[in-house]
Amino acid sequence: MSCTNNPEAVKKLLENMQSDLRALSLECKKKFPPVKEAAESGIIKVKTIAARSTEILTALKENSSEVVQPFLMGCGTKEPKITQLCLAAIQRLMSHEVVSETAAGNIINMLWQLMENSLEELKLLQTVLVLLTTNTVVHDEALSKAIVLCFRLHFTKDNITNNTAAATVRQVVTVVFERMVAEDERHKDVVEQPVLVQGNSNRRSVSTLKPCAKDAYMLFQDLCQLVNADAPYWLVGMTEMTRTFGLELLESVLNDFPQVFLQHQEFSFLLKERVCPLVIKLFSPNIKFRQGSCTSSSPAPVEKPYFPICMRLLRVVSVLIKQFYSLLVTECEIFLSLLVKFLDADKPQWLRAVAVESIHRLCVQPQLLRSFCQSYDMKQHSTKVFRDIVNALGSFIQSLFLVPATGIPSTTTNQAGNNNSGGPTSAPANSGMLGLGGGVTVLPAFEYRGTWIPILTVTVQGSAKATYLEMLDKVEPPTIPEGYAMSVAFHCLLDLVRGITTMIEGELGQVETESQSTTETASSPAQSSEPQDFQSVSDQMDKETVSRAVWEEMVNACWCGLLAALSLLLDASTDEAATENILKAELTMAALCGRLGLVTSRDAFITAICKGSLPPHYALTVLNTTTAATFSSKSYSIQGQNVQMISPSSESHQQVVAVGQPLAVQPQGTVMLTSKNIQCMRTLLNLAHCHGAVLGTSWQLVLATLQHLVWILGLKPGSGGALKPGRAVEGPSTVLTTAVMTDLPVISNILSRLFESSQYLDDVSLHHLINALCSLSLEAMDMAYGNNKEPSLFAVAKLLETGLVNMHRIEILWRPLTGHLLEVCQHPNSRMREWGAEALTSLIKAGLTFNHDPPLSQNQRLQLLLLNPLKELSNIIHPDIRLKQLECVLQILQSQGDSLGPGWPLVLGVMGAIRNDQGESLIRTAFQCLQLVVTDFLPTMPCTCLQIVVDVAGSFGLHNQELNISLTSIGLLWNISDYFFQRGETIEKELNREEAAQQKQAEEKGVVLNRPFHPAPPFDCLWLCLYAKLGELCVDPRPAVRKSAGQTLFSTIGAHGTLLQHSTWHTVIWKVLFHLLDRVREASTTADKEKIESGGGNILIHHSRDTAEKQWAETWVLTLAGVARIFNTRRYLLQPLGDFPKAWDVLLDHIQSAALSKNNEVSLAALKSFQEILQIVSPMRDSDKPETPPAVNVPVPVLIGPMSAPGLSRPFIRTDSIGERLARYPGSEPSIITDEIEDLNLWWAAWNTWYRIGSESTKPPLTCDKLTFIPSQPFLTALIQIFPALYQHIKTGFSMDDLQKLGIILHSAVSVPISSDASPFILPSYTEAVLTSLQEAVLTALDVLQKAICIGPENMQIMYPAIFDQLLAFVEFSCKPPQYGQLETKHIANAKYNQIQLFAPAEWVALNYVPFAERSLEVVVDLYQKTACHKAVVNEKVLQNVIKTLRIPLSLKYACPSETTWKLAVSSLLKVLSIGLPVARQHASSGKFDSMWPELASTFEDFLFTKSIPPDNLSIQEFQRNESIDVEVVQLISTEILPYANFIPKDFVGQIMTMLNKGSIHSQSSSFTD
Repeated sequence: MSCTNNPEAVKKLLENMQSDLRALSLECKKKFPPVKEAAESGIIKVKTIAARSTEILTALKENSSEVVQPFLMGCGTKEPKITQLCLAAIQRLMSHEVVSETAAGNIINMLWQLMENSLEELKLLQTVLVLLTTNTVVHDEALSKAIVLCFRLHFTKDNITNNTAAATVRQVVTVVFERMVAEDERHKDVVEQPVLVQGNSNRRSVSTLKPCAKDAYMLFQDLCQLVNADAPYWLVGMTEMTRTFGLELLESVLNDFPQVFLQHQEFSFLLKERVCPLVIKLFSPNIKFRQGSCTSSSPAPVEKPYFPICMRLLRVVSVLIKQFYSLLVTECEIFLSLLVKFLDADKPQWLRAVAVESIHRLCVQPQLLRSFCQSYDMKQHSTKVFRDIVNALGSFIQSLFLVPATGIPSTTTNQAGNNNSGGPTSAPANSGMLGLGGGVTVLPAFEYRGTWIPILTVTVQGSAKATYLEMLDKVEPPTIPEGYAMSVAFHCLLDLVRGITTMIEGELGQVETESQSTTETASSPAQSSEPQDFQSVSDQMDKETVSRAVWEEMVNACWCGLLAALSLLLDASTDEAATENILKAELTMAALCGRLGLVTSRDAFITAICKGSLPPHYALTVLNTTTAATFSSKSYSIQGQNVQMISPSSESHQQVVAVGQPLAVQPQGTVMLTSKNIQCMRTLLNLAHCHGAVLGTSWQLVLATLQHLVWILGLKPGSGGALKPGRAVEGPSTVLTTAVMTDLPVISNILSRLFESSQYLDDVSLHHLINALCSLSLEAMDMAYGNNKEPSLFAVAKLLETGLVNMHRIEILWRPLTGHLLEVCQHPNSRMREWGAEALTSLIKAGLTFNHDPPLSQNQRLQLLLLNPLKELSNIIHPDIRLKQLECVLQILQSQGDSLGPGWPLVLGVMGAIRNDQGESLIRTAFQCLQLVVTDFLPTMPCTCLQIVVDVAGSFGLHNQELNISLTSIGLLWNISDYFFQRGETIEKELNREEAAQQKQAEEKGVVLNRPFHPAPPFDCLWLCLYAKLGELCVDPRPAVRKSAGQTLFSTIGAHGTLLQHSTWHTVIWKVLFHLLDRVREASTTADKEKIESGGGNILIHHSRDTAEKQWAETWVLTLAGVARIFNTRRYLLQPLGDFPKAWDVLLDHIQSAALSKNNEVSLAALKSFQEILQIVSPMRDSDKPETPPAVNVPVPVLIGPMSAPGLSRPFIRTDSIGERLARYPGSEPSIITDEIEDLNLWWAAWNTWYRIGSESTKPPLTCDKLTFIPSQPFLTALIQIFPALYQHIKTGFSMDDLQKLGIILHSAVSVPISSDASPFILPSYTEAVLTSLQEAVLTALDVLQKAICIGPENMQIMYPAIFDQLLAFVEFSCKPPQYGQLETKHIANAKYNQIQLFAPAEWVALNYVPFAERSLEVVVDLYQKTACHKAVVNEKVLQNVIKTLRIPLSLKYACPSETTWKLAVSSLLKVLSIGLPVARQHASSGKFDSMWPELASTFEDFLFTKSIPPDNLSIQEFQRNESIDVEVVQLISTEILPYANFIPKDFVGQIMTMLNKGSIHSQSSSFTD
């Protein structure tokens, strides 16, 4: 009915007014004439106004008192019909707003009278409402009267009236405050000076308020008075009032018009001074009341809590706290404390229910909770309100489970839960089941120790929709259904957690983004000049610090209570959705605590989730220790009461989904996992996955729990560390239901994703994760000690997974990660260490193949870091680990071999670290790696590593596990040397570069550069290392290795030695070759003489190698020959070295000791080497080449071969570059004359050695037993054959002494007998009278000498007699074989016994000396023919000696061992005499031949009159032939002696004559005549 000025409406209004007046006049015509008159005059008045006025409505309003008068009079008649008509008319006027203030006052007075007369009550209310809502003309006294009128009507006997009045009152109160709001709105632009009003000066000091505000103030003040049962100031005429209605009105005002109280201090004053004290006063019965304490005979019935009031008070409090918290900080503290108290167990159930509903209203307002925290909890000496609220909720929930055993007090007699009154035991077992048409559905519920509490759906998440706070019509306390309070409290907790976390997380996020942006602006150079930015940054910091303090306080205040309640609910929950909500709350709290860095609380929430994941009472130390610290003895102090923390109940109605083995040192039977455990596990995974960055040290809790769960579920690690369902290894196998079987792959997948997501953690969090995994793994290792049970590999597998996904920043975690895995690799439990090695090698391989930035080739430090653990594995003794290590090396070589670069030393070191005792398979694998390196990777590795390759290859040669490997490794060394040779120049350049760099570093540090063979250039050092390695192998205990190494060593030096710098040869000779010779000599001389049965396996050993000594002999031979060959072929390089003579001496010494060794093979070989070095002719100019040696016409023994001079011709040269190198050597040119003297010295040294060898080897033994060593014929032959060649070099200085020395040796050599075993091979059969090669050699030696003397200078000729002596001594052998010391020998007397005597029992057989003696005799005759006239020959009585010697066979004649001897003697005598006698006659006067004549005479006599008897079998022809020889002698006498009798001594002639005489007689008597 809006007032409109449109003419139609006005016209209508005027018509209606007139008709109303007419109707009134009609009704009052009879009974009330005055009214009729008034009505008629009213008609006239209206018409007049309509006619005259342009503004009809304004005119009407001005005259409204008169216009309204007839109607008021009509109401005064108290006639129902008339009254109704009048009220309707008045309402029409009011609705068109044509009522003035005065008229309105009159109308209200009239309504009051009607009210007092109880007339038309509903119409009255309607009229008042229209009057007050259409306009604002009514105020002050009139308004208060109108309001009182409505209140009075509220307390009539009529129900309808009461209710309508109540609604009207509510509307009117609202209208009063709406007017005030509108008034404020109109005046909001006017700035007014606030008048200070003293709070206590005058409570009606409202002079400052505007009219509408004043009305509102008065009304509100009186409402407070009324509720407090005091008289009102303004609402005069009130008779009756109820508290409930008053409280409802107060609540609606406070709720709907908070701004009024916040903006006007007069109203704030009312709130503080009136409302709050009132509320506190009214609460008192509830506070004092204890359930069950006051019996039914209560002295003051008022004092019992009264539901309607209490519930309304709580509503008011809720509004006060929500809207005016900032004004009423102190008062709210009291209200909140009251609320907390109402939750106590001794309060009535309905009171607890409405209190918990009120608290729920607060819990959905996180900002409000934050204010509580700031205002109370953070202030000193203030109640910790926020903490108390949370703790109260906790203890409230606990109290609901602890059902008291006493009967439940009268207030709650009709409670549904009273079936629990008999204590926990009486709870029906199936209380959670509802029978629905035969099927059974389980209600969601909490169940704890027999107490079963259903979970009701009370509200949607995040809104606090109360049930009992809305029951404004109930007077009696309602019945609270079972589970209602629990469900609300449960929602309180969830909403509280959700609210707080969302709010704080949001603010945290804002702060983080802001701080990022501010730091960015601050750091950008453009703004840095403007100071305000820095200001803003610091403000930002302050703001953040303040906020952070609040957040931390909020969490610290609430976490204990929350955790206690949530843990209990988690344990009691039988509903999956509820469990999920609880877990979500615990998870968000844990994450929030983590973000804020509150470690204790974070760990406590995580522990709770962890405990929920594991079976009840599961012994997991890590959880128990941490929680013990947090909740001392598991009880909380909440509100000063000690609430025991109830330990988890094991008999929860949960579906068991898995049975498995606990992870423990001792087997403990099985444990069961329920679906709730799995649910908790998933939450735990979720927590770790989404909030890993804030877990920090609590990773340990999380991972320990996961490890145990994984173990119980029987998940085992697979490749890459992912866990797969596997079977448990021992004990009753894990039993899994199908429900969980489908979950397992999901769980295993989440587990893997959890560790994959570690790549998004920051470095610190990642370190926490790694540390946690390491300590977890250490525990698993401790557990696995001392038993062979299957260990838990969870931690190791996850370390691997974490490492693999964090390859991009592997450097920061590599050391802790690999350091720990290396410890695992040393574990005694094989399964454990196998996984440690698996993880470690996988990480290394992944690290090397990963695409790093910068790439590994440019980041050598990282590459070495990655390879280092591979090297560390070498310190572990377990062969299985080493095998893994080597397999890893092999794979690295195959995939990364070309790019290892600086990593080579490490990789090679791993191969070289394999020790001899580590089993064949390890050595084989390592060797495989090495072969791969040598065949494929030598060119790609830095040259500095080549030496390591040599060392490693050498070390494999020394392994004695597998002969083939040793031999192959020697082959590898040969291949390596070949590689050095082919790539010589490049290697040399690179090594020199490297050397220079190192030298520089060493100088900077002031240290000496230290490397083997230092002064030599680096490339030569490489060769020397190779030689040294081969040298070591040359003295290996195994003959095959020695042989192979020796051959390789000498071949390499032979083939590639020319590459060495000249000066390096010095090292080769002394450090390599002589060192080797020393060791071989040492080993050979000390070798065992025991017989070796077989050479391992079933290889037969030849008898020449069946002792260690014989095997070493072979090595000695090989080595000596090799060294000699090098001296021979490289002499042009060696001789210019400074100490060549010294080296020569050492070599000769070695040859000597070998030659004198008691082993035929060695001694003979030594001589061959001696021969080899003696063939060397010193380099000289072509013109000085020696003439062909004079001994050439003597048959030169085959052993020596043609005496070439290899030193003159250069050794072959393979490539130009090496030729050039050679040219650089000083003294390599053959044309340079070596110092002659020095050269002679060398030869004389050789002669001395020869002499020592000869004299030592041919010296007869002092004792003769079976083991006496007698030199062999070939040895002696070789020895003597050396002399002619040697003599060529020393003849100029060869003196008589030397000749005597030689003679002794020749004599001794010829005297040496042969072993009876060897005799058939050496002795010629008697029939063929030939010389042995030894005898040939002896004669050759003498021949060389006499020829030399012949062409030599005069002074040499004095040597002739000595040579004759020597030869004549040999001639005597024909009749008297030489004795060799004390040795018993069997002589072969003559042909008859030849065969028999060969096999005689004696060890030694003397040679057949006849041919030798005869040959010597021929030489004597020959020589004498040439030298008879030489002075020395005359002086030294050579002729006499010849005759004296010949006398022996001649006198023996037939008794000679061989018949040929005396015949040869005769012919020789004849020849000698034919030459010698003339000489003798010539020198007769000198007397030099005096002693010869008697000798000659005796000789003739002994021969012609021999005492020997001719043998029986002598034929007549033979005899005659012999006779003719005798005749020749007589003829000689007659032709050569008798004619010169006067030159011959008389005695001699006399003797001859006597002899001839005798002969003539003798021959007749004994002639052979018929």
